Amino acid sequence: MRLNSIDCNKGELQKKDHILLQFTGLLDKEGEELYEMDVVLIDYDQYLIFWNTEKNGWYYSPLLQRQELKPFVAEVPVRMKRFCSYFELQ
Repeated sequence: MRLNSIDCNKGELQKKDHILLQFTGLLDKEGEELYEMDVVLIDYDQYLIFWNTEKNGWYYSPLLQRQELKPFVAEVPVRMKRFCSYFELQ
């Protein structure tokens, strides 16, 4: 998608009929980029990556137990494999 096709309204990026996701700056164990709302696997367990506005940082939690927050820091994704986007599960 071309950058000039995305609107910026009061500092928020928007694209009609699209969900824009932020790159975390980190890669999984196979070198694949990890984005906000990605579902990743550690062994056979599924986790969700997300931005926590209260804590102002990247976190991940078990997909079905979102209250278990864990900081998403550089040494964590080397154990992960990207599975899909959360939106692809729905």
